[in-house]
Amino acid sequence: MMQQTPSKSLRGIAAALCLGSFAVGGQAAAQVSDDVVKIGVLTDMSGQYSDLNGPGSLLAAQMAAADFGGKVLGKPIEIIGADHQQKADIGVGIARRWIENEKVDAISDVTNSAIALAVQQLTRDTNRVALFSSPGTTDLTGKQCSPTGFHWVYDNYSNAVGPMKALIDKGNDTFFIITADFAFGHSLEKIASEAITANGGKVLGTVRHPFGASDLSAFLLPAQASKAKVIVLATAGKDMTTAIKQANEFGIIAGGQAISAPVMFITDVHALGLSTAQGISFIEGFYWDQNDETRAFAKRFFEARKAMPTAPQAGVYSSIRHYLKAIQAAGTDEAKAVAAKMRELPVDDFFAKGGKVREDGRMVHNMLLVQVKKPSESKQPWDYYNVVATVPGEQAFQSLAQSECPLVKK
Repeated sequence: MMQQTPSKSLRGIAAALCLGSFAVGGQAAAQVSDDVVKIGVLTDMSGQYSDLNGPGSLLAAQMAAADFGGKVLGKPIEIIGADHQQKADIGVGIARRWIENEKVDAISDVTNSAIALAVQQLTRDTNRVALFSSPGTTDLTGKQCSPTGFHWVYDNYSNAVGPMKALIDKGNDTFFIITADFAFGHSLEKIASEAITANGGKVLGTVRHPFGASDLSAFLLPAQASKAKVIVLATAGKDMTTAIKQANEFGIIAGGQAISAPVMFITDVHALGLSTAQGISFIEGFYWDQNDETRAFAKRFFEARKAMPTAPQAGVYSSIRHYLKAIQAAGTDEAKAVAAKMRELPVDDFFAKGGKVREDGRMVHNMLLVQVKKPSESKQPWDYYNVVATVPGEQAFQSLAQSECPLVKK
């Protein structure tokens, strides 16, 4: 497996961002292992999540390092990246090689839930830090939590529970769930089903589709036949956009059934187009057009990528900046000392105001309930969302009282 090398354009952006900003305070440089803080971005560089994460996550990591000044405790920050190809054996193999041979201190992003859980175990065993921005499974801060593992942007609980309750409150009381047949989808299906039942709704049926299916008609037709008021897509990426396109083609939406896509991102809306995606509501962890700070970050990101940042990409930046601040505060890059500082320091940046890292590793921050605009409402490229409401972090995420994390004191 070849290591993904940053493109010339990305290296140029990182160099430009670093220019003139390397001067840092002189804390004990000897406390940095191997005289470098090395961060690996393990992501989907070439598959169906490459727009959501991929090269954009690598760029966000480079920007975070550059904006920090390129050094921490007087030692350089190095960013590397690789493509896990959505395969657990490849992903874990890269992570293991990084830690054992290339002296990587932290692993960032990790798009796939199954790969993320394996990386969580590996970083726990080797005393390294894991900074997850993309996986949805709640097990990362639940029964498989880690003292050095952190979940940053969203999870299946934050994105499923609120929308299911809102749909039922509007009289949509019957559901059919189409699920991606791997760890992420199974987790999302379970959480959505529990939320539906807890709020008085009923799940009429479920089907599971293989990852990367080019045709989802065999899974949409039983959902249509069920007459459920809502079809929940417990999937993501191109599988999810394919399902929405085909639901339109089959007249499912015109026939009165609603589509709920709990884990949807701005790149999905961009791929679908406003004419197809208009009216869909979901939870987002970040939107580029929220305020002056988010727009400033997005402008720099867009100049390099020609696309606005997704929530996971913005989360890669935020989590790495927080990790670097914790190293600076701890005076060392030793994982457990840094992890303690990450929990102690507030997260206060363009991504999250007043964010807090809990003992289970969950970074709690406000989430956004958004609705996709009609084409007539959009005033500029990537102007895709109406922000309907802000969901306080304490309501958006599973409480510590509900947590199965053994680090949580009951």
